[in-house]
Amino acid sequence: MSTLSMDQPGQADGAPAPPIHETATHAHHFRDRDHEFDAAKMGVWLFLATEVLLFSGLFMYYAAMRYLHPEAFRHGSSLLDWRWGLINTAVLLMSSFTAAAAVRDAQLGRQGWLKLNLLLTCLAGLAFLVIKFVFEYYPKWLAGELPGKYYTYPNWEDPNEVHWWGLYWAATGVHATHVLIGIGLYAWMFVRAFLGYYGPKRYMMVEGTALYWHIVDIVWIFLFPMLYLIH
Repeated sequence: MSTLSMDQPGQADGAPAPPIHETATHAHHFRDRDHEFDAAKMGVWLFLATEVLLFSGLFMYYAAMRYLHPEAFRHGSSLLDWRWGLINTAVLLMSSFTAAAAVRDAQLGRQGWLKLNLLLTCLAGLAFLVIKFVFEYYPKWLAGELPGKYYTYPNWEDPNEVHWWGLYWAATGVHATHVLIGIGLYAWMFVRAFLGYYGPKRYMMVEGTALYWHIVDIVWIFLFPMLYLIH
């Protein structure tokens, strides 16, 4: 007859400890695990609703300024390289697939695939930011095409292009900040996956972050044609 460890009640001496997701329990202020899951998911959706409101303000400003100054927006858009925008769109669409796959992997307990898809999503976000900062932002910084007191845009054809460039920097900058936050979340989950935090009984963090990532991707799908394809 095997003896039980005093440190792990109910577990035989020498037996490996079960992964964390197998022993996870609901917080004391919830009735059960299903109640906790539903409450957490509702919280994620409420947060995402505020994100939609945030970007809706930028979209409304875009609609008003483009209606008032169509030629300024057309010329400003012609100075962007749509190919980098297209590449970044493809990168984010691929990352949406790996984010969704990571959720399914956690639900089915496929730990190896879970780690791989978390890593791929994180790397896709990094690739997006590298393209944005190195191949788009940096050349504009060298040319002095920056907002604020450093704004010395030398190529405008219409003085109202200041509205275009202000919107470009605000919209893409806010979106890039969201991508950076998502990268941090996926990097954190990637580390925790090695500790066994996620599995069939515990995957809300993976699913909630994937919902956030999908919203970030959807916003970019709107920004790409609005900014890069006007001309």
